[in-house]
Amino acid sequence: MSQHDAPIDYLARTRAWYLALGYDKPYVWARHDDAPFFALKKPLTATTVALVTTAAPYRPEHGDQGPGAPYNAAAKFWQVYSGDSAIDHDLRIAHVAIDRQHTTMRDSACWFPLPRLRALAARGALRLAPRFHGFPTNRSQRQTMEVDAPELLARCRADGVEAALLVANCPVCHQSLALAARHLEAHGIATVVLGCARDVVERVGVPRFLFSDFPLGNAAGRPHDPAAQELTLLLALNLLGEAAAPRTTWQSPLRWPGPADWKLDYANPERIAADQLARLRDDAEAARLAARAQREATLGQTDQPAFCSL
Repeated sequence: MSQHDAPIDYLARTRAWYLALGYDKPYVWARHDDAPFFALKKPLTATTVALVTTAAPYRPEHGDQGPGAPYNAAAKFWQVYSGDSAIDHDLRIAHVAIDRQHTTMRDSACWFPLPRLRALAARGALRLAPRFHGFPTNRSQRQTMEVDAPELLARCRADGVEAALLVANCPVCHQSLALAARHLEAHGIATVVLGCARDVVERVGVPRFLFSDFPLGNAAGRPHDPAAQELTLLLALNLLGEAAAPRTTWQSPLRWPGPADWKLDYANPERIAADQLARLRDDAEAARLAARAQREATLGQTDQPAFCSL
């Protein structure tokens, strides 16, 4: 197997990246050796499924959030929110550290597959929950587990949700949704995490994981490829019913088009010139301070882990 066939080691890559930016206190990622597991009690066609996302509603008053937009702390959200599953929504991921170099951010079906999930429900593949839910990308694991995950569970229970698909974007998105999946599963809701950062999710330990070896921001399928996006969702739904034990990982058979050297570029200080790295360090620090200010204003909390601009 060539180095391009192996998944990116996001844990090691982000550590090296932030050390290169001058942050000398590495973030401590969540880790569990076990995972809860709740098997579906009825056929998937009769199961109420909710979509959970880390994408943020587009708010034009908060600056550039379009394709290729840089990290935008103002576009972040810090509390669980919900939306009507019966209509379309403009959700974007300019607020997270996805791979902006190798993906376009022009096709929201890659990170928010609600319309395609709604179409599958119309064909009888599942019952779609009346609401989808937005889950914060929170570096504080305590906040995620003590506040955000219980709130998500309460909203899912209110909607009669029996299973959930959780679509991750950035590395910390993967951790946050993996922790959320553990909480839902421990309380009787079956889950599948859809993601591209295999090492992060498997370190947390989840019941079911559908891994797509794509640049971050494409956990629900390749952009502008409806067939690939539908296949990704069908794999996730099948995994809900077929997994027999926790920590079950399926890998999508789909490959990212073009050369595989995109894996060498993501957050790799060895491929960045020194002067550019210095500018990126200044940008990261400005984003860190902006995110902290917004978080304090929203949650009234000041304790932020290192690497907060991820």
